[in-house]
Amino acid sequence: MSISSETEKTKPQITQSWRDTKAKPFVQIEQITKKFGEFTAVDSVSLDIYKNELFCLLGGSGSGKSTLLRMLAGFEKPTSGRILIDGVDMANIEPWERPVNMMFQSYALFPHLSVEANVAFGLRREGVKSQEVTQRVQKMLDMVQLGHLAKRKPHMLSGGQRQRVALARALIKRPKLLLLDEPLGALDKKLREETQFELINLQDELGITFVVVTHDQEEAMTLATRIGVMDQGNIAQIAEPHEMYEYPANRFVAQFIGNVNLFEGSVITSEKDSVTIHSPDMDQLIKANHGISCVPNQSVSVAIRPEKMRISRERPDAEFNSTPGIITDYAYMGSQSVFKVRLASGKEVRVTLPNNARDMGDRLTWDESVYLSWDMPSSVVLTS
Repeated sequence: MSISSETEKTKPQITQSWRDTKAKPFVQIEQITKKFGEFTAVDSVSLDIYKNELFCLLGGSGSGKSTLLRMLAGFEKPTSGRILIDGVDMANIEPWERPVNMMFQSYALFPHLSVEANVAFGLRREGVKSQEVTQRVQKMLDMVQLGHLAKRKPHMLSGGQRQRVALARALIKRPKLLLLDEPLGALDKKLREETQFELINLQDELGITFVVVTHDQEEAMTLATRIGVMDQGNIAQIAEPHEMYEYPANRFVAQFIGNVNLFEGSVITSEKDSVTIHSPDMDQLIKANHGISCVPNQSVSVAIRPEKMRISRERPDAEFNSTPGIITDYAYMGSQSVFKVRLASGKEVRVTLPNNARDMGDRLTWDESVYLSWDMPSSVVLTS
């Protein structure tokens, strides 16, 4: 499904409209709540999605992400609030009348129909002329590199090929908005990683707004222009992938996105450019860049990603952000090595180091006494 270099040169450049304060949202979700009896699946969620975005709703099971997607599609009615797509209120518009198509996790292909018949199904139901159907189907199959498999039945295809058929069937009706529910969940890890980039290229070429639901953090980070992390029916944070990873809004997001070490403590001093924190787990005080408002004696958490930590046998010459420990576990994982270090308090800290050289040399290993340290900008202070 890769796009040729010639196509890449001519494909439109997507305007990052979510950064434009004057841009009008393409999808507006306003104070949406959905209750099933006494259970609140989605709780007063407001969210703006812009034209040509590839927006990911990320969350664990029961977070409300799939329910929100189904309300966008029209399969569930909100208990309260409203949804606008391209400026039109969807309250009284049936699913089949919305400018929306949905690709299900199961793909839902018709087993008795060929690839081309599956892709053409929606067009034929709409009464599109046969000649136009043939032309559009062929063009779409060529785009997803399945033209040579047009006559095959779904059971004769690989998982990745079935995923492309489902995507082609969803896109051929030219929806303004495409909803994808765990679209790559049925693929193996290697194929899923390859398909993520192909999906980005296809969305970029077609210029259709995508909303993707996934529980896979790495998938969301790879695909999305922006991510909305959901927790217990609420949006915990909306941000671009880099911002989400480097500057999580709270403890939940910090722990949900990637690996993180959290040190609990209290504020000693809060100055203009930095915060000094005492943590009972640390041998030294923690000093972090000033990212949020906090006051002396306030309880906070300090988040440090494992790859931003240094580990050495020698004590660092540093006044802050250093503590001793003992390596309790070690794993070589090809591109990186992972160390688990137990501090004097009993707290376990995770550190990752890139394996830049083939020769392992005198590498650190189990039961060694070491020192951990990190730079001040690597610390993120969290108050919630």
